[in-house]
Amino acid sequence: MKREIIKFRCTLFEKKLLKVRAKKAGISLSEFCRRAAFQDQIVERMDEQHIEIYTTLIKYHVNFKRIANMFRKRNPKLADEVVSLTDEIKAHLNTFKK
Repeated sequence: MKREIIKFRCTLFEKKLLKVRAKKAGISLSEFCRRAAFQDQIVERMDEQHIEIYTTLIKYHVNFKRIANMFRKRNPKLADEVVSLTDEIKAHLNTFKK
Protein backbone atom coordinates (compact mmCIF):
# COMPACT_ATOMS: atom_id res chain seq x y z
CA MET A 1 0.00 0.00 0.00
CA LYS A 2 1.37 3.40 -0.95
CA ARG A 3 1.18 5.88 1.90
CA GLU A 4 4.29 8.03 1.60
CA ILE A 5 4.42 11.27 -0.40
CA ILE A 6 7.47 12.63 -2.16
CA LYS A 7 7.51 16.15 -3.56
CA PHE A 8 9.96 17.70 -5.98
CA ARG A 9 10.22 21.01 -7.74
CA CYS A 10 10.16 21.49 -11.48
CA THR A 11 9.31 24.21 -13.95
CA LEU A 12 5.81 24.61 -15.33
CA PHE A 13 7.07 23.36 -18.70
CA GLU A 14 8.61 20.25 -17.10
CA LYS A 15 5.36 19.50 -15.28
CA LYS A 16 3.33 19.78 -18.48
CA LEU A 17 5.82 17.60 -20.33
CA LEU A 18 5.68 14.95 -17.58
CA LYS A 19 1.88 14.95 -17.74
CA VAL A 20 1.87 14.61 -21.53
CA ARG A 21 4.35 11.73 -21.48
CA ALA A 22 2.40 9.98 -18.70
CA LYS A 23 -0.82 10.35 -20.68
CA LYS A 24 0.83 8.93 -23.82
CA ALA A 25 1.97 5.95 -21.77
CA GLY A 26 -1.54 5.54 -20.35
CA ILE A 27 -0.40 5.81 -16.73
CA SER A 28 -0.73 8.35 -13.94
CA LEU A 29 1.83 11.06 -13.37
CA SER A 30 2.85 9.39 -10.10
CA GLU A 31 3.35 6.02 -11.78
CA PHE A 32 5.30 7.67 -14.60
CA CYS A 33 7.66 9.35 -12.11
CA ARG A 34 8.13 6.12 -10.15
CA ARG A 35 8.98 4.15 -13.28
CA ALA A 36 11.37 6.84 -14.45
CA ALA A 37 13.07 6.97 -11.04
CA PHE A 38 13.56 3.20 -10.97
CA GLN A 39 14.56 3.14 -14.64
CA ASP A 40 11.67 0.85 -15.54
CA GLN A 41 10.63 0.72 -19.16
CA ILE A 42 7.92 3.24 -20.04
CA VAL A 43 6.08 2.39 -23.24
CA GLU A 44 3.89 4.91 -24.98
CA ARG A 45 0.60 3.59 -26.24
CA MET A 46 0.10 3.62 -29.98
CA ASP A 47 -2.50 5.94 -31.42
CA GLU A 48 -4.65 5.03 -34.44
CA GLN A 49 -2.11 6.38 -36.93
CA HIS A 50 0.73 4.33 -35.43
CA ILE A 51 -1.42 1.20 -35.45
CA GLU A 52 -2.27 1.75 -39.11
CA ILE A 53 1.40 2.23 -40.02
CA TYR A 54 2.38 -0.85 -38.02
CA THR A 55 -0.19 -3.08 -39.74
CA THR A 56 0.83 -1.73 -43.16
CA LEU A 57 4.49 -2.52 -42.43
CA ILE A 58 3.54 -6.04 -41.39
CA LYS A 59 1.72 -6.55 -44.71
CA TYR A 60 4.73 -5.22 -46.65
CA HIS A 61 7.07 -7.47 -44.70
CA VAL A 62 5.01 -10.59 -45.43
CA ASN A 63 4.53 -9.72 -49.10
CA PHE A 64 8.21 -9.00 -49.70
CA LYS A 65 9.15 -12.28 -48.00
CA ARG A 66 6.83 -14.08 -50.40
CA ILE A 67 8.34 -12.24 -53.38
CA ALA A 68 11.86 -13.14 -52.21
CA ASN A 69 10.90 -16.80 -51.95
CA MET A 70 9.49 -16.72 -55.50
CA PHE A 71 12.65 -15.15 -56.93
CA ARG A 72 15.13 -17.27 -54.99
CA LYS A 73 15.26 -20.00 -57.64
CA ARG A 74 15.21 -17.72 -60.70
CA ASN A 75 17.31 -14.73 -59.64
CA PRO A 76 19.21 -15.12 -56.34
CA LYS A 77 20.67 -11.58 -56.48
CA LEU A 78 17.21 -10.01 -56.68
CA ALA A 79 16.02 -12.30 -53.93
CA ASP A 80 18.88 -11.11 -51.71
CA GLU A 81 17.89 -7.48 -52.29
CA VAL A 82 14.28 -8.23 -51.40
CA VAL A 83 15.38 -10.09 -48.26
CA SER A 84 17.50 -7.07 -47.30
CA LEU A 85 14.41 -4.87 -47.67
CA THR A 86 12.34 -7.20 -45.48
CA ASP A 87 15.06 -7.09 -42.82
CA GLU A 88 14.93 -3.30 -42.87
CA ILE A 89 11.13 -3.34 -42.52
CA LYS A 90 11.43 -5.84 -39.65
CA ALA A 91 13.88 -3.51 -37.89
CA HIS A 92 11.34 -0.68 -38.14
CA LEU A 93 8.63 -2.97 -36.78
CA ASN A 94 10.83 -3.79 -33.79
CA THR A 95 11.07 -0.10 -32.89
CA PHE A 96 7.33 -0.15 -32.20
CA LYS A 97 7.92 -2.77 -29.52
CA LYS A 98 10.27 -0.55 -27.54
